[in-house]
Amino acid sequence: MLHHLKYGTTVIEYKLTHKPNKKDISIIVDLLEGVQVVAPVSVSQQRLDEIMYQKAPWILKKQYAFREIEIESTPLEFLSGEKIRYLGKGYRLKVIKQNTGQPSLSFKNGRFIASLPSCYNQQQQTEELKQLCINWYKLQGTSKLRERIKHYSKLTELMPTSVTLKDQEKRWGSCTKNGNLLINWRIMMAPLRIVDYVVLHEMVHLKVPDHTEAFWSYLRSVMPDYEERKEWLRINGPTLIL
Repeated sequence: MLHHLKYGTTVIEYKLTHKPNKKDISIIVDLLEGVQVVAPVSVSQQRLDEIMYQKAPWILKKQYAFREIEIESTPLEFLSGEKIRYLGKGYRLKVIKQNTGQPSLSFKNGRFIASLPSCYNQQQQTEELKQLCINWYKLQGTSKLRERIKHYSKLTELMPTSVTLKDQEKRWGSCTKNGNLLINWRIMMAPLRIVDYVVLHEMVHLKVPDHTEAFWSYLRSVMPDYEERKEWLRINGPTLIL
């Protein structure tokens, strides 16, 4: 059920759900779902209004941050001038068509250079360069991940057996029973601090397999601001597309 709270000249709309076994009030501000409140059945509307009013500045701050996010809904066409993201920055793409040679993609002097046969139409160009870009992320990203693993291994004395960048639809990373880290290649589009969060998160699983309090406590001891990085990924993850 939708409710409304007036805070100054601003009206905050929220969805309220009552749960019989709930002991406290939870407030969630989500990019797609908006403000959601879960409260005990016993709580009065007056008490709920008081808490919502106290939390209003925090809610508005979160909503303002969401408005700064522009979700990219249109995939790249891989045309000259478009930007390809790597470690949080956008680098211009230059496409060169020529009569001979194999399709290729390289990174030189702060930009991506693509070489394609002149006979390619737009669909072929897009499909070919998308795959070349994914291959580039996997190759260059693997080197970067090994570098970050080495850094955090010195801090934690944890060392995975291997690391692999691969396609993963629903996960940013995973750690196998054999100690292999499997990381979603799309994370290489995110800022390095977010890449670090995913890497360290999976490395901690070498010590604590499940997401218990011990897991989060140890992660926090190495990366005190992990919650901020985790939240960044939750919000911005859908924008990391080609």
